[in-house]
Amino acid sequence: MPRTGARGGPETRRRIAGIASGMFLERGFDEVTVAEVARAAGVSSVTVFNHFPRKEDLFLDRAFDAGELLRAAVRDRPEGTDALASLRTMTLGLVDSGHALSGVDHRSVPFFRTVADSPALVSRAREIADELERTLADELERDASFDGDPALLAALFMAGYRTVMVATARRLLAGARTEDVVDAHRARFESLFDTLRHGLTP
Repeated sequence: MPRTGARGGPETRRRIAGIASGMFLERGFDEVTVAEVARAAGVSSVTVFNHFPRKEDLFLDRAFDAGELLRAAVRDRPEGTDALASLRTMTLGLVDSGHALSGVDHRSVPFFRTVADSPALVSRAREIADELERTLADELERDASFDGDPALLAALFMAGYRTVMVATARRLLAGARTEDVVDAHRARFESLFDTLRHGLTP
């Protein structure tokens, strides 16, 4: 059961993550210790680790949200909508709303730069992608109305998602403005879902 006390609830978790992210963005991930984050947040290092088992998770703190979005796309989709269509709606909705997980949020550039500058964050981001792939595959496996290959769809979806995100990140880090990459970013996601639906043959 999640903690709801003053030093253990969701608000404390959000505050710790917000303070940590600001410190990482300002000084670099590898230059900030968990003890420094704890002092700045007014909590103990134990409290930080209770919420974030790994230092990297302090910065990559949207992994839980991403997992919930994937589960909801499968579990809560309207009757008559297949899983792939629901994943498409979710993904394009993130882009259109400028969500933090879309890759085109106004804060994306400093986020991408901080990740790229830290081998530990790059490694953890890859692990999280693998974890999200398993999350999606497990949800599809439990879905009685899904008649495809859960592991295969999850693998193809996550590989495509990562490809689009990495390409956009590289453009932004090279100096492109967010508003100049949004249309191409969205179009590549459209292409991803068209390919997943119809295959590579024109």
